[in-house]
Amino acid sequence: MTITRRAALGATAASALLPGLPRRAAAQGAPIRLGVLNDQSGTYRDDTGPLSVLCVRQAVEEFAKLHPEVKVEVLSADHQNKPDIGAGIARRWFDEGGVDVVLDVPTSSVALAVNTVCREKNKVYLNSGAATTDLTGAQCSPNTVHWTYDTYMLAKSTGSAMVKSGGDSWFFITADYVFGQQLQRDTARFVQEAGGKVLGARTYPFPETTDFSSLLLQAQASGAKVLGLCNSGNDTVNCIKQAHEFGLTKFMKVAAMLMYDGNVRSVGLEDSQGLVMTGSFYWDLNDRTRMFWERIKPKTPSHPPNMIQAGCYAATLHYLKTAASLGTAAAKADGQAAVAHMKSMPTDDDCFGAGRIREDGRKIHPSYLMQVKTLAESKGPLDVLKLAATTPADAAFRPTSEGGCSLVKS
Repeated sequence: MTITRRAALGATAASALLPGLPRRAAAQGAPIRLGVLNDQSGTYRDDTGPLSVLCVRQAVEEFAKLHPEVKVEVLSADHQNKPDIGAGIARRWFDEGGVDVVLDVPTSSVALAVNTVCREKNKVYLNSGAATTDLTGAQCSPNTVHWTYDTYMLAKSTGSAMVKSGGDSWFFITADYVFGQQLQRDTARFVQEAGGKVLGARTYPFPETTDFSSLLLQAQASGAKVLGLCNSGNDTVNCIKQAHEFGLTKFMKVAAMLMYDGNVRSVGLEDSQGLVMTGSFYWDLNDRTRMFWERIKPKTPSHPPNMIQAGCYAATLHYLKTAASLGTAAAKADGQAAVAHMKSMPTDDDCFGAGRIREDGRKIHPSYLMQVKTLAESKGPLDVLKLAATTPADAAFRPTSEGGCSLVKS
């Protein structure tokens, strides 16, 4: 079925009833319980939200065909992009709801708060939605796998490519929290290493900002060739739309440091011309991604999953394979042991292909620089991106030697 806003809010309301649930996790033969924690009503709803939940359910459905003896339940909740709310939901899920795994968790400040709770409670944390490299760096945890992307990957691919194509002076507009700050820092590094320079930057309150006009005018006045948007979701869409309204795109290239094909459709193909973006999944990337899209299309015919949502599918599938290999009871009893077993098994799925999970918890796969198609190239409303360049898996993410993760053996 197609996801609706009403369904999403219903799922969230159901999750709010968790304190009244019996402690089924303690019962004999209790099912594996997966909790999808993300933004279901705010800035990142379309980029994560109910479609992430659907992708988790898709993985459970496919896994059940091979392992019908393993019982799995899925629930979800809205963290509202607030660390205290996200951490509180995770704690209640573990203490009162029998949840074994938390998934997705966009918004880096929320992700880091949930990371702490999962380690404290010895539960599994499969992050797809957050970009902070701290999850595999200073705050790495033996309970955590960071699956889909991070600020290093985005900055290296898009930042370097823009400088090589002539965009050697930058001005940043940045969401003022962990994600935006790290993305600006990492992008500035790769811009400068490629021979470019940063002329200025401005931050804005997140998630309260919708009018970016004053920031855009400052960017134009800087004389920079590239406007680097260190934000995501509706903020990126609004920035690009307002940049076109002010005529800024006649003088500057826009580097959307975290953008998805769904955002391109929201902006419109005509106004998205010239944009490049980096990702680890696109529905039309290869034969395997198209196979995944065909399987899930009946449930979401007009909204293909983006890389975050695909990451929820792939991480769920790998965890369930691990639980079947390790034994359901053992996987539920010890989150660290489950994650260690995930790291010992090679990963393989239709969204990301073959890969592995490093000792710091970083899932390794290639990254792809994607370019918006011209109106003439597009064959339909969903056909908006084409592959421009590929960064191999062993070069796409930050080396373990630079991360400072305590789990990495020197």
